[in-house]
Amino acid sequence: MHIEKPASISPGGRWRSALTDPVNTAIVALGFTQIIAWGTTLYALGVLGKPIAHDTGWSQSIVYGGLTIGLLASGAVSMPVGRWLDRRGGREVMCVGSLLAAAGLAMLAHVQSPSAYLAAWVVVGVAMRLTLYDAAFAALVQLAPARGRRAISLVTLFGGLASTLLWPAGAALEFLYGWRNTLLAFAALNALVCLPLHYFALRRRPALDDAPATPIQSAAAPDATPHLAGSQRTWAMVLFSIVMAASAIVTGAMAAHLVPVLAATGIDPRAAVGLASVKGVAQTLARLVDLVFGRNLHAIELGRLTILLLPLAFVALIFGGVGWVAAVVFVVLFGAANGLATIVRGAVPLTLFGPAGYGEVLGKLAVPILIMNASAPAAFAIIAENQGMPTAIAATTGVAMLAVAAMETMAFWYRRTQRHPLTSA
Repeated sequence: MHIEKPASISPGGRWRSALTDPVNTAIVALGFTQIIAWGTTLYALGVLGKPIAHDTGWSQSIVYGGLTIGLLASGAVSMPVGRWLDRRGGREVMCVGSLLAAAGLAMLAHVQSPSAYLAAWVVVGVAMRLTLYDAAFAALVQLAPARGRRAISLVTLFGGLASTLLWPAGAALEFLYGWRNTLLAFAALNALVCLPLHYFALRRRPALDDAPATPIQSAAAPDATPHLAGSQRTWAMVLFSIVMAASAIVTGAMAAHLVPVLAATGIDPRAAVGLASVKGVAQTLARLVDLVFGRNLHAIELGRLTILLLPLAFVALIFGGVGWVAAVVFVVLFGAANGLATIVRGAVPLTLFGPAGYGEVLGKLAVPILIMNASAPAAFAIIAENQGMPTAIAATTGVAMLAVAAMETMAFWYRRTQRHPLTSA
């Protein structure tokens, strides 16, 4: 009896298949839209905050308070947006988000009073919830549930370039044309680039979600374990919310105070600015390592490693002495943790709860994350001003250790209730 061997696919055919695959198309498109969305909204004040304050005469608290208002607005709409994503799909939600981002940035470009400025940030904040990682992750999981974790990791590689690309571009535009015209340019990017990419790249599902055809597409799901339901689902949500909220306090505080923290090690403040940029490099390298070597690592194990890096970074800072060595080790460890935390935020819920209702799950988890991100910079500043920078760093270290304790508790609970060894399936 003759058994025919399946026809092999030529390298050229595999590449053509990869290039025409709708999931790969969505990953690349969302990668570019994430660069623009992050760079023109959440990161915008990194280069425009001081020019806005100088030109308007408004206080720093008002100018940077706009971002806090935006994050709180994101948190306020997070759960209904999650349900909207599940019900209508990522295409509609992200297209509306691009339009809102364009409108909000155009409003910011024309404000003449603090009240109008803060109101515009409400619009931008809602747009952030509709366009940033949580929405993109949900859109990708809808397209290909079995390839969701791999897709999430790939998109975060693009997103990590947002500040690297948009900060220099924004600074150059501001220098040449002023902050108002720069915001108009940012609005145009969202309307003319992000909107069509969201519309066309998310237009349909692939024919076979769970049967990747090429090596580029394929990624065995290491987390193929039964999804949690009932009280177990509730407990997992609570435990993971504590992990993410605690880590969000740490990352949110450092988003605003990384340079002063580095300067506290004794290095020159101007050198601290340059060293802070190493965080982005470490963040991207950590994501690359996960992409290449982490495919067989259970999402909870990735979470344990990621969260553990946070207190280790601060321990190196506290006990490493004064000077460059402690500062560099801190930035590298913190940057790696920050980069991987984004993947953990999307991968762990997908592993525990599955693709059904994934948008709503991310919406619920995003509420404490956004609230902590919004309040952490101010809390750190208050402690540093009243008790000194060492006390503020020690308090942040304590919160990082709380995140580790919560993550370890969650891993222990999961192993015990599921009798799962947290290894590759």
